[in-house]
Amino acid sequence: MAGYVFGLVLHPTRDVAEVVGIIDRWAARHGINLAVRAEDRHRVPSSVEPVPETQLIARSDALISIGGDGTMLGALRAAVRDPKPVLGVHLGRLGFLVEVEPPDLPRALDRLVAKDFTIESHACLACDVCGDDVVAFNDIALVRQPGSGFVTATLAVDGQRYGYYRCDALVVSTPTGSTAYSYAAGGPLISPAAQAVVVTPSAPMAGISRSVVLSPNETIHLELRPGSAAVAVEMDGLVIRNAATEGTVDISYRRDAGQVVRFDPRRYQERNQIKLSLLDLPLLPDQLRELLPDELREQFSRRELTPPR
Repeated sequence: MAGYVFGLVLHPTRDVAEVVGIIDRWAARHGINLAVRAEDRHRVPSSVEPVPETQLIARSDALISIGGDGTMLGALRAAVRDPKPVLGVHLGRLGFLVEVEPPDLPRALDRLVAKDFTIESHACLACDVCGDDVVAFNDIALVRQPGSGFVTATLAVDGQRYGYYRCDALVVSTPTGSTAYSYAAGGPLISPAAQAVVVTPSAPMAGISRSVVLSPNETIHLELRPGSAAVAVEMDGLVIRNAATEGTVDISYRRDAGQVVRFDPRRYQERNQIKLSLLDLPLLPDQLRELLPDELREQFSRRELTPPR
């Protein structure tokens, strides 16, 4: 473990002191070095080494994302050119990517350093947005500015023009991102085991009005039409271009772009079933019972076996 470095990726605004403290104390006991972006040095103990943002990924053997899915996506994007295992510690409200809760962190760190985990590979969308190269692990979206009309754009796949959209927003997502903006816009849920790209219009008024599911080998070309509303371009929910009225977005699918640490993939999928049930996919009572901790499940079983008095 000598020389082993964990890079910390912090939620930009939430209080992460408690979780960082757990990691710092564990690292001191195990001789592990910790690093963080220099911009975040005031949020961590002095034992955590501040490094330039451009060096954090190269210096780290693994990354620990402290926050929710947004923080996790930021860690994956930061490491896209040099993928490192990313462990997500949950501080969010509804996370589909993060797996570890703060009380479970010491055991998770033991397993992380012992390499007792599996890697869940994630694809991303490699995008040329009006000449700027960006990547998105969830989605890239063209969104109208309120009161300015509609997003009007043409769609071409592998150079073949397919039609046009006139809608409030146009969302292109990975399978991982299919549970996010695309789902809210009426798009399908895509299995994370699948490889596909989904194009979904939100509140379509004319043109293509349903989701289009494309092969990962196909390239997508979107072009704003004359008269389109002023459009914001969002990458994983972050605005990267505002008030665009012309321009193009070229999108291709990149396999194995991110590495997510999983300790119990089956349990993780079961937890996501619960989260999806909050998105109107109800589970049967016996399915819900299987997700309870063992002690509670035994209590319910004993209660059902006890005859009424």
